Amino acid sequence: MTTLTVPDLSLVVLVGVSGSGKSTFAARHFGPFETLSSDFCRGLVSNDVTSQDATAAAFDVLHHIAGKRLDAGLLTVVDATNVEPTARKQLVALARAHDVLPVAIVLDIPEPVCLERNAARADRTLPAHAVRRQRDQLRRSLRGLGREGFRTVHVLQGTDEVDAATIVREPLRSDRREERGPFDVVGDVHGCRAELETLLGALGYVIERDAEGRPVDAAHPQGRRALFVGDLVDRGPDSVGVLRLVMGMVAAGHALAVPGNHEHKLVRALDGRQVQVSHGLETTLAELAQESEAFRREVRDFCDGLVAHLVLDGGDLVVAHAGLKEEFHNRASGRVRAFALYGDTTGESDEFGLPVRLPWADDYRGRAMVLYGHTPTPRPTWVNNTMCLDTGCVFGGHLTALRYPEKEVVQVPAEQVWYAPARPFPTAEETAAGSDVERRDPAVLDVADVLGKRVVETRLHGRVTVAEENAAGALEVMSRFAVDPRWLLYLPPTMSPCATAPEGDLLEHPDQAFDAYRGDVDTVVCEEKHMGSRAVVLVCRDADVAEARFGMPAGTTGVVHTRTGRAFFDDGRTEQLLDVVRTAATAAGLWDDLGGAAPGWLLLDCELLPWSLKAGDLLRHQYASVGAAAATALPAATAALEAAAAAGLPVDDLLARTRSRGANADGYRDAYRRYVWPTDGLDGVRLAPFQVLASDAGTYETRDHLWHLGVADALVEADTSGVLAPTRRLVVDLADDASRAAGVAWWQDLTAAGGEGMVVKPLANLVRGRKGLLQPGVKVRGREYLRIIYGPDYTEPQHLTRLRSRHLGRKRSLALREYALGLEALARLTEGEPLWRVHEAVFAVLALESEAVDPRL
Repeated sequence: MTTLTVPDLSLVVLVGVSGSGKSTFAARHFGPFETLSSDFCRGLVSNDVTSQDATAAAFDVLHHIAGKRLDAGLLTVVDATNVEPTARKQLVALARAHDVLPVAIVLDIPEPVCLERNAARADRTLPAHAVRRQRDQLRRSLRGLGREGFRTVHVLQGTDEVDAATIVREPLRSDRREERGPFDVVGDVHGCRAELETLLGALGYVIERDAEGRPVDAAHPQGRRALFVGDLVDRGPDSVGVLRLVMGMVAAGHALAVPGNHEHKLVRALDGRQVQVSHGLETTLAELAQESEAFRREVRDFCDGLVAHLVLDGGDLVVAHAGLKEEFHNRASGRVRAFALYGDTTGESDEFGLPVRLPWADDYRGRAMVLYGHTPTPRPTWVNNTMCLDTGCVFGGHLTALRYPEKEVVQVPAEQVWYAPARPFPTAEETAAGSDVERRDPAVLDVADVLGKRVVETRLHGRVTVAEENAAGALEVMSRFAVDPRWLLYLPPTMSPCATAPEGDLLEHPDQAFDAYRGDVDTVVCEEKHMGSRAVVLVCRDADVAEARFGMPAGTTGVVHTRTGRAFFDDGRTEQLLDVVRTAATAAGLWDDLGGAAPGWLLLDCELLPWSLKAGDLLRHQYASVGAAAATALPAATAALEAAAAAGLPVDDLLARTRSRGANADGYRDAYRRYVWPTDGLDGVRLAPFQVLASDAGTYETRDHLWHLGVADALVEADTSGVLAPTRRLVVDLADDASRAAGVAWWQDLTAAGGEGMVVKPLANLVRGRKGLLQPGVKVRGREYLRIIYGPDYTEPQHLTRLRSRHLGRKRSLALREYALGLEALARLTEGEPLWRVHEAVFAVLALESEAVDPRL
C-alpha cells in the first residue's frame, strides 16, 4: 500500500497521459464535487467532451471554478493530462494566487497499457502518436516538477502502485485548531532573558534549571502554555539563554512558538548564506560561536522548523509575528509567510531608515483574535480584535504577555536599555505598565466598520457578503430612523413563504410547508401568525443594569424596536410596555431561570399588535384609498350594467366580472380592517412573545420551540395588565398523514376566522439538514390575507396562474443569510465581544434588506 499525503486545503494536480486512469483514480479517492475534469468543462462550453477547439474556453471555466472553490477553502483536484509545462505553470500560479499548496500526483503508467485502454474506449478515439507524444512530455517533466513550484510530488509507477495507493489528508502545519489553551502569549523578547524569566514568574510558571543554573524549561502548574510571537533573538544581552529556555519549553510541550524575521535571518546566516550582519544579529552570532556545533545545529533546526503562523482554539486565535490579514489565516504560500514575518509595507523608508508599514489592523474585521509583535509600541493596544505585544523591552520598555482567553495583559519593565533604537522609544519609566493598556472604546462605533463592501464571518453559514450599495442604504436608515445602535443588538430575519400551491384557488397551502421540511426533520410546530408587526424587546431588570450593561441614559430600561430597528413608541410608552414585561418576568421567576451569574436582562422576539401601530400611514394612504375607490366606483358600475342587461344589451360577461370585482373589493377591505383597531397608551396594545433570543446566560436557539413557547406562556399567565397575548400552536408529525391533516385543518380554521395564517418551524429550532442550514420558519398565509399583498383581484384565475410562477430562491437565500447573521450577533453579544463586532452582524441584516427581492414574498 502506498500512502499519499495531501494537505486539507490544496490544489491537487493529476498528471498522466490519456488512458492512465486519472478519472478513475479521482473518483476513487476524492468527492464528486472536489474533482474538476477538463473533459467535463469541454462539454460545458461546447456540448462535446472531445472538442479540442473548446480547450481554451474549457480551461478558462476550470480555472474559474477552481478559484472559487479555493476561495471557499475547499480542496480541489484537477483531472487533465497536465503533461505540458505551460498547463502546470498556470495551475501552480492559480494555487499561489489563492495561497494554497499545489500538489502533483503523477500516474506513470506504461505506454502499452495506455494505448490499450484508449483503443477500448467507445466514447472517443485518440491516435497512438498523440499518446506517445504525451508520454514523452511526461517523462521529460518528471524530474522538474518540484522546481516548477509543486510543494509535494507523488509519482505512482505502474498500475499496481496506482491500485494500491491511498490518500491521507493532513491539516496544514499552521492548523492547530484543536489546541484550546489557555495560553500566555509573549511579545518580542530580543535576547532579554532576565526579563523573560521575571515575566514567566509573574505568569505563574515554575522555571527549571540545569546543573549550571541555566533555565532550560518552564511549566505552569495549571497546565497553561506560553506562546511566543517570534523575535526571540538579537539586540539583547542573552539570546542564547532565551533560545535554550524557549526551545526547552517547546520540546517539553510547555510552549508553542512562531518565527520572527530575526529568526528567519538567523537561519540564513547559520546556513552560510549572504545576509547583512546588523540589527543585533552580530551579537547573536557571537554568542553562538561560543557554543558547540551541535547546539548551533539544534538552534538552526528549531528556528527553521517553526511555522509562520498558528491558528488555534477552533479558529478563534491566530498568532503571527507581524500579524496576519483574515484572508491569509490557515493558508500557505510565500506571500502568507512574508506577511507573517514582515507585515505589509509600502516599500519606502521613513526618516529613521525603517520600513513604512501599512496599518493592516485598522482594516481587520475578522472573528479570530490576532496577536502579534514585530513593530514596537509603547503600550499594548487593542485594534479591531488584534493586539501588538511588542512593547520594546530591548529598547527599555516592557516585556508583555496577554493571558488568553482572559484578555489580561501582564507586563514587566526592562532592566535597562539594552539596545539603542533607531526611532526614539519611551522607556519603562516613561510608560507605566498594566494600567496604560489602550483599548478601542467598546461603546464607540466607527462608520468605517460598515462602509463599503463587507464580508461578515458567521459560524453557522460561513461568509456573508454585504454589497457596498446595500451598506449605503442601511447606513441611511440607521442614521436617520433607528434606535441608538448601542441598543440595537439583534434584527430578526425575513421569512420565506412556502412553495406555491400547484392548483386550486389557494396560492399558499400547509402541504408545501410540510414538504419543505420532510426528510430533514420528523416534527414541526405550527405557530399562529399574529396580525401585527415583528418586535424585538430588550428589557432590563432595572435602570442600573441598563446603564451599566448597555450604556442607556438614566431612567431607561430597554428598547422596543421593529425588524428594521425603528422605535415603535416614544420613550414614555416604551417604558410602560417594558414595565409590563419586566413585572411579568419577575412574577414568573424568569430572571432567575434565564439569568446568568448576575441576572439582569432579556432579549425577546415578539409580535406587537395591531399592525396599525406601525403601518398606520400605509393602511390609510395605500390600502384604505384603494378600498374607498372600489366602494365608490364598483357599485355604480354594477348598477349601470344591471340596467343595461335589463334593457337587453349583451353585457352579461362584463356584469359578472364587475360583480366579482365588487366581491373581491369587499374582501380586500375586510382583510386590512382586521389589522386596525384603536389604541390609547397601552389600551388596545397587545404584545405576543414567542421566542427568547438571549439573556445574561447566553443564547437559546438550540432550545426547542415548545420550550420557548412555554416561557411565553409563563409571561402571559403572570401578566395582570392584559397586554401580553399568547401564541397558539400545534405540533405536527410529518410522517403521520392524520397529523398533517390536523395541521391543515388548524390552518383552515385560523384563516376562516380572519387570521393571517401560520408559521411552520422545525420543532427542534436550529437544525442542519441534508443541504445545510434549514429555514428557521416558513410562513403559510391565508387566502383572504393575501388580498392585501397581491391586490383585491388576485384570486381571479388568470391572476392566480400568473402568480404561481413566483420565484422563491433569492428570498430563501436572504432568509438564511439574515438568520445566520442574527444568531451571530447574539453569540457575539453574549460572549462579551466588543460592540462593533455585534453591530457588524446587525448592520449586515439591515443592509441585506436592500437586496432586490419581490417584497410581496
